[in-house]
Amino acid sequence: MVVKEYIKQFEKLGFGMFVHFGLYSENARGEWALHSTDITEEEYEKLFDVFNPDPAWATELVSTARAAGCKYITLTTRHHDGFSLYDTCGLNTYDAPHSAAGRDLVREFVDACRKESIIPFFYHTLLDWHEPTYKTDFPAYLNYLRRSVEILCANYGKIGGIWFDGMWDRPNDNWEEDALYTMIRSYQPEAMIINNTGLGARGALGHIELDSVTFERGRPGEINLEDSPKYVASEMCQVFANHWGYAKRDFNFKSLVEIIGDFCVCRRYGANFLMNVGPMGNGLLRPLDKAMLLTLGEWTEIHKEALYLPRPAKIAVDGKEKDFLLRGDGCYYLFVHDIPMGGDINVAERFEMPGYTDKFILPEKIKSVRWIDSEKNLDFVQDGDRVTVCYDSQKYGEHLVIKIARIEI
Repeated sequence: MVVKEYIKQFEKLGFGMFVHFGLYSENARGEWALHSTDITEEEYEKLFDVFNPDPAWATELVSTARAAGCKYITLTTRHHDGFSLYDTCGLNTYDAPHSAAGRDLVREFVDACRKESIIPFFYHTLLDWHEPTYKTDFPAYLNYLRRSVEILCANYGKIGGIWFDGMWDRPNDNWEEDALYTMIRSYQPEAMIINNTGLGARGALGHIELDSVTFERGRPGEINLEDSPKYVASEMCQVFANHWGYAKRDFNFKSLVEIIGDFCVCRRYGANFLMNVGPMGNGLLRPLDKAMLLTLGEWTEIHKEALYLPRPAKIAVDGKEKDFLLRGDGCYYLFVHDIPMGGDINVAERFEMPGYTDKFILPEKIKSVRWIDSEKNLDFVQDGDRVTVCYDSQKYGEHLVIKIARIEI
């Protein structure tokens, strides 16, 4: 099996931000509004004349991503409505430089990423509701698509990767993947090439040039690479509410507890976690989106040594389906779930402070076990390769959702 270093480096990034941003952000009813709401094409294209993001949209976005602990950002340079945030260099005029914005928003995004040492990735749709040849002359459309992607590969310096979506719209057609991916490699030989398999085929392998499988809105599991000639990574993309693009009346937000759980499950299986935001029409984040990210960042900052570089250990914890271990450099990390908060009987649901244990098999000799948030040593017993780690309720004044212990060996 071929193992490419740039794929391994991608896995070490661990956590990225997904950004759905375009004309649909002005409409405030989600990224599929043109397809799935009562807005007409004529009404939708009027958004072109008012779409003008705040000058600081990119710097604000990247700053928030960095505070959240993200190492990379995947931006929708063109979504299914066919509108491009970048200068299409004459392919059409349905792009940001010809809109009310009058400027190349992808350029602003890339510049902001580089100032913050964040790696830029580009999402690019494969299907297109605006380009006529998508329906009338598919080979001509594929040429248009490749020329569009070529602009992104050639004009913005080194990028982390290209993230495609939409092949599921015409599953029986020849998308000429060889030509598309060969062109990308000619400009960006170490860019991750990812092609989303959608909700119906999470974790499915595809073309040999693809570097990662995707888990859209679904927690990952182990990938079967037995028949794969090449090692591939995996990535879960998740959204705070229901829509990827800004939807003003979508209040169905997930809890921070669920988001932290998704992040940790991703790391359990070595998958990256790609957390989406949908900026408003002005390019700035909805206050709740920003607050969720900044609060998540407080949690990632506490636990960062366990979240990026450690890899799956595949060690079962007795009777604890959620708990798991990762292998680090000279250590393991034990992720412990569902520890109740301690405290007085009049304030805490679980006021007692009994002992809890995690038991597993570990052949290496353990030197110490301690919580990484407090450096508090934990009691443990090692009998041969059988290990028991002991801990109590979370102390009053905090609740970390998932606590992580460093096991020195």
